[in-house]
Amino acid sequence: MGAVSLVDVARHRVRLPPTSIPPGRMVELPGRGGATFVTDTPGPHLTSPTIVLLHALGTTGLLTWFPAIAPLSERFRVVTLDQRWHGRGIQSAEFRLVDCADDVAALIEVLDLPDVIVGGYSMGSIVAQRVWRQHPEKVRGLVLGATTDRFQLTPAERGFFLGMGTTMLALRGVSRSRTALRAARAAARGVDLEPSDLHAWALREFRSTSPWAVGQALAALGQHHSRPWLGRIDVPTAVVAMMRDRVIPTSRQLALARAIPGATVHEVDDGHAGCVLGAERFVPRFVEAAATVNARRRDFRRDAPPPR
Repeated sequence: MGAVSLVDVARHRVRLPPTSIPPGRMVELPGRGGATFVTDTPGPHLTSPTIVLLHALGTTGLLTWFPAIAPLSERFRVVTLDQRWHGRGIQSAEFRLVDCADDVAALIEVLDLPDVIVGGYSMGSIVAQRVWRQHPEKVRGLVLGATTDRFQLTPAERGFFLGMGTTMLALRGVSRSRTALRAARAAARGVDLEPSDLHAWALREFRSTSPWAVGQALAALGQHHSRPWLGRIDVPTAVVAMMRDRVIPTSRQLALARAIPGATVHEVDDGHAGCVLGAERFVPRFVEAAATVNARRRDFRRDAPPPR
């Protein structure tokens, strides 16, 4: 999902699902160069499995996942974080996907999280793949939404990569404009905030990631290529495929699912921004995918050779 979601909410008169925005805190990640903003929502039991959610490009943990946190918390302990260079994430000399994956592993250590499923959307799904690749001992399952094994293969993707930085720059100029106010009012109908409060919250979240940072993240994503090792993923995996995606072609999302041994596919009749704009369709399928991975992990055997 790109960073234009609340503006699109206003433009298309989309009603967001009733939910609340959970509180969070800064968590220091030893050896990773700083602290990051984390939300930690308990599950129904002390022994509930944990799902760590990784957000999309140009957003934050909450902007991508706030519609899904409450439904997921009926089954899981739900953790979100701001990835580096996004929101209140770690600031470093450069942006690398391998560092993002190491940050997730460090957070798992700091919070002492057992039985972790890693879920991601768009950029977050790329980082989730790398968490397994770099730290397989910490991952009990994967849920990959709007995912791919590589980028920049189609004109639509190249346009997305070129245009996202400009879009982010334009959003920095949205202050008390009529568009922003309409977006705030529309979104406020779906969350437990007053329109003025949500307006301030959304703009604060948007402005916490600089356009320059988004451009650097895009460059890193353009180098992603996981096809050589997808077949070695040895944990239960679910792919949530966006069936009308114009950024990452649906055919490539399904091809990635076929490349991962035993991966299940959960289709959503929506586009790339559907994780929020189509939350009423996306969230149930994502919860279903996470529950499927959780059920399978109990009996899943690590038969594949260790990653090299």
